[in-house]
This record gives sequence, C-alpha cells and structure tokens, in this order.
Amino acid sequence: MAENSHTSSTATSPKPDVLIIGAGWAGSIMAKELTEAGLSVTMLERGKDHSTAIEGTYPKSIDELRGAVRKRLFQKLAHSSLTIRNKPDQVALPYRQLAAFLPGEGVGGAGLHWSGCHFRATEDDLRLRSNTIERYGKTFIPEDMHLQDYGVTYQELEPFFDKAEKIFGTSGQAYTVNGRIVGQGNVFAPDRSDHFPLPAMEDTYSASLFRKAAAKVGYNPYSIPAANASQPYTNPYGCQMGPCNFCGYCSGYACYLYSKASPNVNILPALRQNPRFKLITQANVLEILLDGDRKKATGVRYVNTQTLTEHTLTADLVILTAFQLHNVHLLLTSGIGQPYNPADQSGTVGRNFFYQTITSSRVWLPKNTFSNQFVGAGGAGVAIDDFNQPGFDRGPAGFIGGSPLWVNQAGVKPITAAIGAGGKGKARWGHTYKTEMIEQYQHSLGIEAHGSNMSYRDVYLDLDPTWRNAYGQPMLRMTFTWKDNDIRMNQYVVNKLQDIANEMGATRTQLNSLQYGQAFDSRIYQTTHLGGGAVMGDSPTTSVVNRYLQSWDVSNLFVIGSSAFPQGMGYNPTGLVAALAYWSAHHIRTSYLANPGPMVQA
Repeated sequence: MAENSHTSSTATSPKPDVLIIGAGWAGSIMAKELTEAGLSVTMLERGKDHSTAIEGTYPKSIDELRGAVRKRLFQKLAHSSLTIRNKPDQVALPYRQLAAFLPGEGVGGAGLHWSGCHFRATEDDLRLRSNTIERYGKTFIPEDMHLQDYGVTYQELEPFFDKAEKIFGTSGQAYTVNGRIVGQGNVFAPDRSDHFPLPAMEDTYSASLFRKAAAKVGYNPYSIPAANASQPYTNPYGCQMGPCNFCGYCSGYACYLYSKASPNVNILPALRQNPRFKLITQANVLEILLDGDRKKATGVRYVNTQTLTEHTLTADLVILTAFQLHNVHLLLTSGIGQPYNPADQSGTVGRNFFYQTITSSRVWLPKNTFSNQFVGAGGAGVAIDDFNQPGFDRGPAGFIGGSPLWVNQAGVKPITAAIGAGGKGKARWGHTYKTEMIEQYQHSLGIEAHGSNMSYRDVYLDLDPTWRNAYGQPMLRMTFTWKDNDIRMNQYVVNKLQDIANEMGATRTQLNSLQYGQAFDSRIYQTTHLGGGAVMGDSPTTSVVNRYLQSWDVSNLFVIGSSAFPQGMGYNPTGLVAALAYWSAHHIRTSYLANPGPMVQA
C-alpha cells in the first residue's frame, strides 16, 4: 500500500495523567475506573465516534447490506491491514477483504458489533499448563505446544467477573452461588459470589429442541450467559438498557433497542459526562514514545486520519487497549520488548498467538417442524459443556483443550440465508437451489462446536519485511494454521452431535469438522476471537506483561485485552477481557498510583 505523506504538529492540549489507546471495552473500562480515581484521562481512537442514538437509528441500523455485507462498523483495510501465511517458509500476503475475522473500528470497537455471549473463564483455563501436567504428566503436552498459566487465579478474578456482569447487564442462570445450588445453570461452571443481574434469555424454538435432546442423551444443557438484556435494566453506572425483542440484528450491528451491551450503551454515557475524560477520535497512534533509557513511556505519537497531521501527547501513564492484533503491532513498531523468534524461541512480543476453532453443523427437521430462523439474539442460546469442563478426561481422546456445543440462533437475515443455502457440491442457482434454500431456512438449525486453540512454537506474529500500511509502517504478519491437537479435539466433539440430532428427530445431518492437513483459510468467516502475542505470566522470558498486565519492560505501560491470553479456551473472550481490565484497574488504583514502578519484580 502506498505511504501517505503527513505533516508534524505539536500537541497544545493540557497534559493528561493517563493516555488510553483504543475505545473498546477494555479502554472504556480503564477510563471509567481511572477517572473515578481522580485522574484526567485522554482516550485516543483511530476510527470515528459512534453513538447508539445515531448508529442504532431504526430502520437504517438493520440494513443487512450496509451491516453484514458492506461491513460499515469494521476496520478499513485500505488504511491498515496485516499479512497472513500458514507456515514460516511461505511468503505472507495482505488480508485485503474482511472475511475470517472482523476487527471493529471507531468508538466501541468490536464491543459495538459483537454478539453478546458473556462467559467467565474457569480455574482450569487460567492454569492450564499446571493442571495438564498434574493430571496427565508433562509428556502429554506436545513438544511444539506453548502452554502457559495466566499467573492469576479464578478466586482472584471472581469479584471482577461479577462486576463486569453487572455493568454489562448480563442475562443468565447460576448453578451455585457461594457454594449453594440455586438454579439450573451450568453444572460445570465455577462457583459465583452472586446471581446474574438479569434472568436468562428465553429459548428460541431451535434452542429448546437442543436442550431437550441433549438432556435426553445424558448431557447437561444450560442457557448461554448473554449480554442481551432479558428485562429493562439500569447498571451501576446509571446506564439504561431495554429488553431484547429477538430481532436478530446483533452481530455486526448497533442494537437499536439498547438491549445489547456495548461500551457505547453501558459505560460511555456516564464517562462522557466526567470533565476529567477527553476523547480524541480519528487519531491513529503510530508509536508509544519512550524516555532515553527506554524504561518509561512518555506519551504517544499519532496521526489525524482526516487531516494527516501528526501530533504528540504526553502523560505519566499509558494504557494500550486496542484490538488484540493492534496491541501487538504497536508494541513491535514502538520497539517495546523483544520480538519473538521461533528459531530459538527467544523474545516474547508476538509469541503464543492463537485463534479459535469453530465449525458449524446442520440438522434438518421434519417438514412439519419450523425452526423460525429469523428469530434470534446474539448471546442467547443453549450449550453443553460436557466436553469442555475441567473434569472431562482428555487422556483417552489424546488432546488438550475442549469445546462447548451450542445452538446459538442469532437470527438469519435474508442475504445470509440465500448465500448460506446449498453448500459444497450443491447447485448455486435455479429450481434446485431455491428448493434447498427454502427447506434449509424453514426446517433446519445450526449447531456449533466452539472450541479452544492452543499456542505453538511456529504460530506467531511479527512485522512483515515487505508490506507497509498507509502510514509507512511495516504491517503485522500472522503465521498461523491448524494443528493436529485442535483438529483431533474438534472432530471428537463434533462426532458427539449425531446422537443429539437423532434425538431431535433429524431427517438428515451435515456434521462439519476440521480435517487433518486443512490449512487456515482467511477467506471464510470463523470468529473474531484472536488472542495472545502480548501474553501475561510470571516471567519476562515467557510473557510481555505481568499478572497485573503491566509491561515487564516499561513499568508505566499496561497492555489490556485478549492479547494477554497465553492460549485459547472454549469460551468467547470478552468476559475474561473485561474481568482482567477491572482487575488491572483495581491494582493500578490501590497499588501502582501510590508507588509507581514495577508491581512484580522480574
């Protein structure tokens, strides 16, 4: 991509106490917490401002062509993208068209266009390496797999999971609260200190069929925790939500009913009223500036994406809260930390990159059974965790990780229904295609295996030596493909679907799983759940940030987001991102501000 010319300028704004880079969930949480602590906060966002009152205006907000096809809320790849390859010996090429994953752009980030599934991590997720060795022995871990503990426990994070759910207005059903069984929630979920703030969402018809069939087969179905409001709700910040009407316009859209949690609905209306908070939009941060010893961040250098003028801002504390890929890219372009080298496994920035396995299978029902796929909500659904929960014996199956199975009917729109009909080897036009489309839309339902993806020695992020973005910087380069452990896990779990489908009265099924030798294909949407590259841990030799998400190298820099996850898990990442943001903010407020400097000694 051609380099744009831009001119330099000096910032004239008063120096804030804190600079926050990225206006998504993590950035909004950190800004709210630190302004509450009495600090002045300036938040920089490279996209434009978004408000639900404008983006969610009905009926324009539910225009599928603008939303899902033209992707108006997503990253503009013409300005900045990344390159992708499957193996280190290949030449990477630019990701030119949004497909496999969909980073957000603008105020709210991916938190504006997400679906709303709001899970907690388990203790097993947070100490996966230790638990695996304790149960199966060290030799059970493949030689090229980088398993790592987070360095923080579920018990430490539990109050922050609870706080995030109350801010998000999460709808769900607990199984245990303070050790006491209180409802028909997920029997495998870790204990909670309080109930969900709202009752669980109602089941769609397809989800109710899955719930009954899974229970009949012997599994343990539960309602997916959903950041879609099942009732009117006012959160602790005074932000209001309306009840979801199952219109189906969640993922890729700004909810016109204020029913789906987003930074724009649940945090920013309160934050914008605080005089200590300032938001600068269309500010693409090019570099985190460091002092002469490169041990302290002094501010940032950014370019105004409209005027192409360059500016600098200074602050005592810098917090990086962009999308996972952008967090890693900015660390690399700023020269913070040592880039990861897969040859000798030295360095940490870019290490432990991972994605998420997900395959969608389909079940066709009798002609007198209508699945009503136009009805849906992004976070609502029914899942089973029998092959994801810590107690499941993975030894005989020979894999690490796991996967829930769920019916998460989010509402099938007309264009999506037409594009999705048929399939490989099927007619794509004419009478046969139309008949298949109608049958699939009226009488079928999808079941997803939404699983983990581990981290590996030769799966990583670095700077591309050839391609540059519109600002003259090297693009981020992704080296990624599927590995045997994750394929074996996915196939094992998907094969359990047939018994459930039979119990549902399926007339036919199409069970889809990853295949050995199958390379990652960036042309097909999977999830936007990328992670790692700036992971947390207890040693600077294997992690970029410590247990408080503070940089080992630059003590007044904190890096928040799924970039901190050492490997993937079966759940969506947003719940853990939010809990870690509240955890980090709490320790900044209670420890760092009183004694600035490293909070953990290397």
